[in-house]
Amino acid sequence: MQSSVLHTEMTKSGEVISLITVKRALSEMVGCGILVEAGSGRSTSYSLSVAGRIFADVDAKKYGAIEPDKRYGMGKYNFDFFSAVSTDIFTDEELRTMNEATGEYEKKMKDISPVIEKKELERLIIELSWKSSKIEGNTYTLLDTEKLILENKEAPGHDRKEAQMILNHKDAFNFVRENSQKFETLTKQNLEELHAILVKDLTVGLGLRKKAVGVTGSIYRPIDNIHQIGEAVEALSKTVSKMETAYAKALVALLGISYIQPFEDGNKRTARLMANALLLAHKCSPLSYRSVDENDYREALLVFYELNSIMPFKKIFIGQYVFAVENYAVKRK
Repeated sequence: MQSSVLHTEMTKSGEVISLITVKRALSEMVGCGILVEAGSGRSTSYSLSVAGRIFADVDAKKYGAIEPDKRYGMGKYNFDFFSAVSTDIFTDEELRTMNEATGEYEKKMKDISPVIEKKELERLIIELSWKSSKIEGNTYTLLDTEKLILENKEAPGHDRKEAQMILNHKDAFNFVRENSQKFETLTKQNLEELHAILVKDLTVGLGLRKKAVGVTGSIYRPIDNIHQIGEAVEALSKTVSKMETAYAKALVALLGISYIQPFEDGNKRTARLMANALLLAHKCSPLSYRSVDENDYREALLVFYELNSIMPFKKIFIGQYVFAVENYAVKRK
């Protein structure tokens, strides 16, 4: 936006603001890395930087209510995103909230008996497998899921693939829990390995996809060149490695995998399980996502896809982490 245009828009509301004040505010935002300045003099223009996008506080519900073709977001993959992500994506207050929750989690783990730990593990696996599958459109109920996992009884009237999706979640969680040393950071190898477990017997191709994929209800179209997909996964891996906390590693991995869509199917499932793998590897509580509303989840992802703002999803992540600590007692093996 040009500074003179911004000044005009601000004074339309009846509030008289000097052009000097506007320029000073713009300079401060450029200095903070929120805006990018181009040109000079009267032709100076400003655009939102990648860092500015990341922390833009967007109302996900209002944005999602706009018809896709009328949205103002980006339709293409942002190649600058991962290199611009800072290592401190959480505020001090947010970190305090999660660290306090982790402290409670550690207290729980000290004196837990093997019998209770087994029951807690079963409960988390059931609820994670149910909710993660439900986010993807699976119609199994929580009770159906419990019978399937504990008694190996499929619910009548359902596609066999729905049961397979749930059982794959169980196997994937057990795998990351029992092999936590493999997941101290995200790599192409452990990403593909985890994906293969989650799509077993679901007629989904393995390895990085070679074809284009779309996102239902979104103007965003992920990259479709396998070489660029590989480079994007590498960029995500480097970004996850540089994150200072397990929470940041998990959140960036979850959003990054969902954004890149490296596989022909099963991307968001893989993202959720990778986030748990990273949390477990760093002795933090895994998430079940049980209390998250599926629409809120999708809308927060939509904001990230099209605007690159992590803010709506960050709120979900923090809420689910605190919820997990309060409701489960599951640790890595």
